[in-house]
Amino acid sequence: MSQEQPVSYLTLRNGTPVETRDGARIGVVAHVLADVDADVFDGLVIDQGSGRHRFADADLVGAMDDRAVRLNLDADAAARLPEPTENPASMSTGPDDTVPDDLGDKLRRAWQLLSGAG
Repeated sequence: MSQEQPVSYLTLRNGTPVETRDGARIGVVAHVLADVDADVFDGLVIDQGSGRHRFADADLVGAMDDRAVRLNLDADAAARLPEPTENPASMSTGPDDTVPDDLGDKLRRAWQLLSGAG
C-alpha cells in the first residue's frame, strides 16, 4: 500500500478531496488562496458541487497530502464555513453577521477568483 506524500499549498492541485477531521468528504479544492510572492497561505476555496463554495482559512487546514486535504474541523463545524462573497458582512451589522476584516478580505478575494472579477 502506498503512503500519502505531504504537499505544500504551492503544489496542491485543484480537485483534491477535502475532508473533515472525522473523515467526512465536504468537497474538493477549487482554489488555493495565497500571496505567493510573500509566501503566505491564506486558505482554500472548497467546491461543494452545484455551484456551492466554502472558504477554509489557513489555520483550519490540517494536513495536505497527495490524496486529500484534512481540515481541523468536524463535519458539523465544516458545514458552517463561510461562503466567498463580494461583500462579506461588515463589523457593524451585528455579532451573528460579522466577519473579521482579514477574513472579509479573504472571502472577497475568493469571490473574485470564482467570479472572474479579480
